[in-house]
Amino acid sequence: MARRFTGNKLILATHNNGKVREIKDLLAPFEIEVVSAGSLGLPEPEETGTTFRANAELKAHAAAKAAQLPALADDSGLCVDALNGAPGIYSARWAGPNKDFNVAMKRVEQKLNGKKKVLAQFVCALALAWPDGSCETFEGILDGTLTFPPRGTRGFGYDPIFIPVGHSITFGEMEPEEKHEMSHRAKAFNQLVAACFAT
Repeated sequence: MARRFTGNKLILATHNNGKVREIKDLLAPFEIEVVSAGSLGLPEPEETGTTFRANAELKAHAAAKAAQLPALADDSGLCVDALNGAPGIYSARWAGPNKDFNVAMKRVEQKLNGKKKVLAQFVCALALAWPDGSCETFEGILDGTLTFPPRGTRGFGYDPIFIPVGHSITFGEMEPEEKHEMSHRAKAFNQLVAACFAT
């Protein structure tokens, strides 16, 4: 059985403001004080894992140990079928040192070399770690297709090129509330809540 979260303060093991906003929104009903690792000046560990799950666990453990509080980490990315799953766990690195996702989206488009109806998945692994070393991990996957040029200014990362299955607009065009109901992060988060937060 999964370990329950019983505290009132949680560290978000990220320096990504888009992830901070999304996860704070998802955690809002639980009245937990959420503090990002970035705002505390905690260092970002090197992501040496070979899966989203491994990298999420690595980041959660590092933040929990540094802050001596439970920490939640997200490792997520875009996996493109026609690129053999790339950029995958390297999704953020494709954005370069300045984390410019316009660069990353252009790189995806160039590598696809004009292919149409490109299938892709957004994958999210969430890891909740405690200072004593225990950890619970959950994964959500959302299927979709890619579109170019990018559309919409909402969301973050690769959202403007990703159209979820059953929809005609990108995450970049979608209202945040609608995205939160279906996203890969929401799917992983629902599992996390059911296992660790629900009363």
